[in-house]
Amino acid sequence: MLVLMGYLHVDPSEVDDFDADVQEISRSARAETGCLFYGISLGDRTAGRFLVAERWRDKDALQVHLETDETRAFLRKWEGKMKGDLNAYDVIGERSLAT
Repeated sequence: MLVLMGYLHVDPSEVDDFDADVQEISRSARAETGCLFYGISLGDRTAGRFLVAERWRDKDALQVHLETDETRAFLRKWEGKMKGDLNAYDVIGERSLAT
């Protein structure tokens, strides 16, 4: 499993437009084979910071996502307007914390 965690930053004046685009791409990503979880949410409006949490079956599933028309269009639109502080983690084990 591959987990992506971190932040995306946009100019605070573009938060609403970015958030609308994030919601749209989130819906399509969640329907993709290999997507186990996909969440991007506004963490700090004043700073223009969004929290990113994604879980993918594997690196190949993420790569397929990155090559979709929706993802490419999103990245083209926001290229140069967003900064990422995003890391990928390879997970070899998983367990529930719920009792």
